[in-house]
Amino acid sequence: DLITYRKVRTNCFTNKEQTARSVARRAFKTRYNLCPCHLHNQMDLYARLGLTKSATATDVRKAYRKLSLENHPQRCKQVDAQQKFEGIAEAYLVLSQPNLRAVYDQYGAEGLKDGAPMGHATHTEPWIFDGNADKVFSDFFGTSNPFQDIFPPLDELSFGPGPELTQRLRRKQDPPIEHDLFITLEEAFLGSIKKVKISKKVLSEDGHTTRTKEKILTVHVKPGWKEGTKVTFPKEGDQGPNNIPADVVLTVKYRPHARFERQGLDLVHTANIALVDALCGCVVGLMTLDDRKLSIPVNDVITPVYTKRVEGEGMPKTKDPSQRGDLVLKFNITFPRNLTDQSKALVKKALV
Repeated sequence: DLITYRKVRTNCFTNKEQTARSVARRAFKTRYNLCPCHLHNQMDLYARLGLTKSATATDVRKAYRKLSLENHPQRCKQVDAQQKFEGIAEAYLVLSQPNLRAVYDQYGAEGLKDGAPMGHATHTEPWIFDGNADKVFSDFFGTSNPFQDIFPPLDELSFGPGPELTQRLRRKQDPPIEHDLFITLEEAFLGSIKKVKISKKVLSEDGHTTRTKEKILTVHVKPGWKEGTKVTFPKEGDQGPNNIPADVVLTVKYRPHARFERQGLDLVHTANIALVDALCGCVVGLMTLDDRKLSIPVNDVITPVYTKRVEGEGMPKTKDPSQRGDLVLKFNITFPRNLTDQSKALVKKALV
């Protein structure tokens, strides 16, 4: 208690040491223009916030948020609004900081003002509120111009009881955070499950500070998903005391594929063939995205612009996977570098 604390101080320090500490305290108060009786002249810090000693860090934050809004001098027209506003700020500063709160709980206002024992012949630094309640308010709400972002314009706001004002507090949602989600054509054809790890800030138990946390987002890729498909995870962005977390948006992108290119619901494959196959016909062998082997006969004369369509071998429709697009074959014809006179004659004879 306070009496025991004073006895300990007297026993631990010589008169010279006590005099030195007194001079230091006076210099500290003079430098910052502090009133040494600030804590003595006002009610218990817990009472200022309507709390008891069992209050949690979250309780302290909620109480300060409510009371600071109700008693802010720009909003509250009572004569003692400024005094209450400063008292609420001082109470919040002490009770929201574990080290100051521990000193206050054990030694009261005297312990904060003069310093409290920390062990053999050592004391905590004196602490006195500097009276800057506006800075406390601005730091808490995260803006140097809080009323522009927190409150509606004055001509749109009808002031009622304090709690109603608190309920009008507006929080803005951060803009969406966008990332690419890369998938293969096989995953888009068959469907798959993708997992994406993100790092984000989450609120600590005190409701004010944040810490970094990793989270796994699970995406169920449906058969037929196109490039550009967006998957939204609501409010998975960074948390903060005065913002609504952003949505995380994943946009589907295809990885390049060795055999196919998607065009709408169709799959396009370009087959490399020799000139003789283009003229005489051929069979194109091809592995599908679901690992089936197709043998596609082509009996037409194949020109550079020729295409062959195989129905039902394209991409599935997302809404009805039983319906599918087509496989479209294009051809890259390899011409011989040179021909002998005899070969030229044979070709000419065959084509004329």
